[in-house]
Amino acid sequence: MFRRFVVAAVLASSCLTATVWAQAPTTVIPAAPAPSKPVVKKPAPKPNAAKANTAAKQPAAMETGPCRLGVISAIGGRFSVEKFGPTVFETEFNEIPIEDWGLDDIALARVRAASGADPAIRKISYPKGSFEPFYNPKSRLFPDPSERLPAIVRSITSNANCERYLVVTRFKAELQGSSLVLDGIGAYSRGLGSFARHSHLFANVAINLIDGRSYEQINRHFANFGSNLAESMRLTEDPITKLDNSQFPDPPAAASNNATLRERTRALVAARLDRALPGYLKED
Repeated sequence: MFRRFVVAAVLASSCLTATVWAQAPTTVIPAAPAPSKPVVKKPAPKPNAAKANTAAKQPAAMETGPCRLGVISAIGGRFSVEKFGPTVFETEFNEIPIEDWGLDDIALARVRAASGADPAIRKISYPKGSFEPFYNPKSRLFPDPSERLPAIVRSITSNANCERYLVVTRFKAELQGSSLVLDGIGAYSRGLGSFARHSHLFANVAINLIDGRSYEQINRHFANFGSNLAESMRLTEDPITKLDNSQFPDPPAAASNNATLRERTRALVAARLDRALPGYLKED
């Protein structure tokens, strides 16, 4: 009897334990959240450089409308460096490229200044090398009309429709009182030794007028006759042309990076144009 009671008690205890385990709540440990990816901010789109440049290069308002005078300048691009000694064997000639000196821009600026910033005056651009036939003609004995200014101007102004064209070019000229030739715009040094030698700037600039319809050259032989005569009779040296020997480019290639030489040359070209332009800008 006692054994039966013990067995019953053990069975009851086992059932109770199983019931407790069955009813116990199961604790679920949540998984760690996946690390979130950092938010990468996209850079703001940069402005299109090509569009910006295009907008900056839009033609000014003054380049539209009727054109009374088209200005074509073909003096820039090269600088002559010439040395003259006692004999021909000490003579040297060099041409130095100076594309960034802006000499052709001076021509347009001086024309506009002399005409009171007339909006009917327009700069005429042209392809590089257009004036090569004029400066270095192939024909010698029989001049070729295609190498003259009227033909060249006609070829580069087909859409310009200006009443007239003012063309600025350089030319060769003899140094006064000698047979030495000064070519275009540049600097020359003459003499032998540091004490006997002297240096100067020069700017041989010519102005031509061409009719915009017939493309015939308009002669102004006596334009500024009085001022030219006075200049030729000058007894003292023009201070703007005087160049210290230390400023003369030696070697010649040093001219292109010489800031003093650049500014002095620009001032000389402007002075030459200011003296010559009035006779070509007056109305007939």
